[in-house]
Amino acid sequence: MKYGKTIKIFLIDGDSNGRMSCELSNWSGKAYKIPRIKIKDCADREDLTKTGVYLLLGKDEEGKDMVYVGEAENILKRLNQHLTQKDFWNESIVFLSKDNNLNKAHIKYLENRLHEIAKSVNRYKVENSVTPTQSSISESDMAEMEEFIEHAKMLVSTLGHKVFEEKRELKPKKDQNIFYIKAARGADAQGERTSDGFVVHKGSIASDSTTSSMAASSLRLRQSLIDNEDLKLIHENYVFTEDYIFSSPTTAAVIVMGRNANGLVEWKLKDGKTLKEFETL
Repeated sequence: MKYGKTIKIFLIDGDSNGRMSCELSNWSGKAYKIPRIKIKDCADREDLTKTGVYLLLGKDEEGKDMVYVGEAENILKRLNQHLTQKDFWNESIVFLSKDNNLNKAHIKYLENRLHEIAKSVNRYKVENSVTPTQSSISESDMAEMEEFIEHAKMLVSTLGHKVFEEKRELKPKKDQNIFYIKAARGADAQGERTSDGFVVHKGSIASDSTTSSMAASSLRLRQSLIDNEDLKLIHENYVFTEDYIFSSPTTAAVIVMGRNANGLVEWKLKDGKTLKEFETL
């Protein structure tokens, strides 16, 4: 629950892997989660022939999450077109209005903003080849669409996709617990525990070299970060170009320090308290 809203999910086919419709209390919007293989079965959903915005979700050949953000005046017709036009996706999430009050200007605004947020968060590779054009709408309509977006973001997360969720856990500054590593070979990094693992913050510096005893799997991961420019050589330092989520603080520490390490003791608060000590208080 969020914003005092109750989420209602209905299994259209009586199957948790099938089609779902989702609603929030006191919200005029509605969402559908539709597997690609079920698109042809959606002729029974008249509201899917209405105006709305949608996400196509899948993975690339390397297993990286991908998303395409689109809009249409007839959602079902557009999804059927994507069956032959786009190959990467295996699932769609659709947003529309129960009272059919979304017009073309509204959905163009929603498409642009959702695309913008997905790009900014940078969890999923955004498949759109061009940035959707943002329509001009009134200030009151803009406020309504921003509220619509907040509800859509919550439902997307509830349906299993963190397309729009910030990598860092947003908390009041006084409650933030930032951990640091300063070590040999230039390592100077900061990060934080999150529900996804451990986030090393953008701008952190990793060691400029690795030890011979570093595990092969860690060497491969570090090299992939360099190849993808998540770690980029800038003025003789390997710098994180974006916030990067590691599965654990130990994996994060190993990559930052360029050697085998225990993240629970290497990551420390400014007062010197280790992550392990902090979490056992």
